[in-house]
Amino acid sequence: MNTKTNIINLNFPPGDMPDIALSPTDGNFRGTVAIRTQGCKLNQADSDMLARRFAAAGYRLVQSPAKADVFVLNTCTVTATADSKARQALRAAARANPHALIVATGCYAQRSRDELSQVEGVSLVIGNTEKAELPAMVTALLEQRNTGANSHPPVSSALDYSVQPAANIRRNRSMVKIQEGCDQVCAYCIVPKVRGRERSIPPESLVEQINQRVAEGCLEVVLTGTQLGTYGFDIPGATLTKLLERILAETAVPRLRVSSLQPQEITPRLLELWQDPRLCRHFHIPLQNGSDRILEMMRRRYTTGLFAEKVDLVRKTVAGSGITADLIAGFPGETDAEFQESLAFARSMAFSDMHIFPYSPRPGTSAVYLSGPVSQPEKKARTAQLLAMAKEGFEAFRSHQLGQTHPVLWESSTRQDGGLKWRGLTGNYMRVYTHSRDDLGNTITPARLEELTEDDVRVKVL
Repeated sequence: MNTKTNIINLNFPPGDMPDIALSPTDGNFRGTVAIRTQGCKLNQADSDMLARRFAAAGYRLVQSPAKADVFVLNTCTVTATADSKARQALRAAARANPHALIVATGCYAQRSRDELSQVEGVSLVIGNTEKAELPAMVTALLEQRNTGANSHPPVSSALDYSVQPAANIRRNRSMVKIQEGCDQVCAYCIVPKVRGRERSIPPESLVEQINQRVAEGCLEVVLTGTQLGTYGFDIPGATLTKLLERILAETAVPRLRVSSLQPQEITPRLLELWQDPRLCRHFHIPLQNGSDRILEMMRRRYTTGLFAEKVDLVRKTVAGSGITADLIAGFPGETDAEFQESLAFARSMAFSDMHIFPYSPRPGTSAVYLSGPVSQPEKKARTAQLLAMAKEGFEAFRSHQLGQTHPVLWESSTRQDGGLKWRGLTGNYMRVYTHSRDDLGNTITPARLEELTEDDVRVKVL
């Protein structure tokens, strides 16, 4: 089943960046780099940017950290589990390749540079504000190792809008960051501390980036950010609706996916754009809790009533949509009655899938000062109940889709029974597979959903 207890270690699917070979674009080979991504789609977009910058600087990207001169871990810090997995991954890379330059970047690096610097084998820790300069820093450090010189490039904290040169890239989907940062400051969330204030990337740059991805053979672009619905507040005349209109008008991208929207950001005018079949019928709408009192304590900007209203609007306007959500178990002060209220509300929303998070205290957030912490055993029990509920919704949604036809983007294949087993993704975010001797890789085909399995659906290509 797709339901997860967290979103840590969601590496790019096979065929996507950065786990592919990438060749230098300037002809000046400086070494090999392996990049691994932990966390959200925004981190995946940042890793794509890093891969392009490394290639432009003369590096070749490889899959295996054991074969790399440089290993870069793009970290997440949304939970304590994320921090632990980052440290484990860095130590494992250092053990596998003691001679490699081990680099930690991303949100954990931004939150606690000193903590990561103490991890055995780590040579460089670079936060989000310096991430765009990472290839130059790595080059300077490698040169310093070789020559003993003490050099370090200047660092700029400006948001990078440039389109990097295309290298030897073949991928199915590409993450494109449209904005950075968050001004909402929810009680439990460390993201504003590690991503900063909200900033939008100019629409001209985004259109250029998407056209470049299409020229490279990309069939789906996922628009990512921390607060997509507030895109454009800092650019005169810009909004998310206008950006989507411009992308649809000025690019030939076959599929366009919006990664996440807050319920208060969903409007009838925005949903009208989904009349264009290129927009994927999948909406990720973070819920976090189904009790209005807890939502207020979390400092979320909606009530359960507004949330239900917007889910109903999506289903009436964009038929057949998959609607996914996040839910936190065991927020401080959550009573058993409120948990049952939250569980019942989430069940009533009939989500197609959910991410379930046990609450994790994050230093620097206001929730760590709240009274009434939920015990670990109780938090674990509540998480288990939410997972069971989410599984019911996941299976019910897929069962309802049987017999229907959906466009599928085919991403990867494995050899099985003398043929190929292809895996792909529907527009409404269902994992599917089929057996075919044909090369379906990086194509979009109509397919009829025929049989459920534990984690995906068998389809017949039409």
